[in-house]
Amino acid sequence: MTAYLAITPQQVKQAAAALKKTRPAYAELLNFYEKIFVAQEDSKSQIKIDPLKISEEILALKKKENFSLIDISEFRLEPAAAIALLERICQIVEAANPEMADSARIIRKAAAGALDPQLLFAALLKAEDAYFKKVEKDLGIEKKALAFVAYSSIKPSVVHCAEQLASYLDSDHPWDKGFCPICGSAPGFSLFEDEGQRVLFCGFCWHHWAVQRIYCPFCENKDSKTLHYYFSETEKDYRLDVCDSCKTYIKAVDKRRADRIIYPPLEFVASLHLDIKAQEMGLKSGIQLELQ
Repeated sequence: MTAYLAITPQQVKQAAAALKKTRPAYAELLNFYEKIFVAQEDSKSQIKIDPLKISEEILALKKKENFSLIDISEFRLEPAAAIALLERICQIVEAANPEMADSARIIRKAAAGALDPQLLFAALLKAEDAYFKKVEKDLGIEKKALAFVAYSSIKPSVVHCAEQLASYLDSDHPWDKGFCPICGSAPGFSLFEDEGQRVLFCGFCWHHWAVQRIYCPFCENKDSKTLHYYFSETEKDYRLDVCDSCKTYIKAVDKRRADRIIYPPLEFVASLHLDIKAQEMGLKSGIQLELQ
């Protein structure tokens, strides 16, 4: 993990404090997500998962064909840690998010009986929409809230598993594709390092990898005439990277202009105004494009 990225609960708190100073309008939202992310980092430090094994034959094939190492459904979880975190996540949501409080309360109570957390987690990894619709109907909760709680609960296991799998990546042949080399998901955020190197962060497992600067990760466009970026003079540390070819965008933070420790999930939250700006420009998020 790059040195300036937050990786401990205390560093997450420091990153949140720095953002709240520079972006006070986001203070309430950042307070909420700070609690979520700190809970996840606390959980991650306690996770022990046996590493996934990939045979040399399969690994060679995946490298030859530029396939990701695994499918999302193959991520291994630490059930006890994920279930304990689900309880904590629900309590945080109940106390700090009025819009999802009722759903979180129902999920927390149902997890002790009518709702099997492990089935919920498996359904999320397998993208079983029918399961979520059924639970939504049976329990009277919003599917969006259910997915948020489920993903938030398994994220530490997913990230831990991704870190283990990264050992299979070939450092002599850097991954130069626009999708995650670990799980194949689209990038959700980008960062420009101190030397100007561009790094993409997976929108699901948060693995990060370097790519060329002039490049659209969603359609692989490399034409500088149709690739642009926008930023505001009042916040030069943030930018929108835009592709005219596929009409998608990805948000980025420029570390060279941001004198603070970076925790990408928090930066994603503190830049929601860029999503609004992009939508006003008629652009789509690359993640949204992938899910359509």
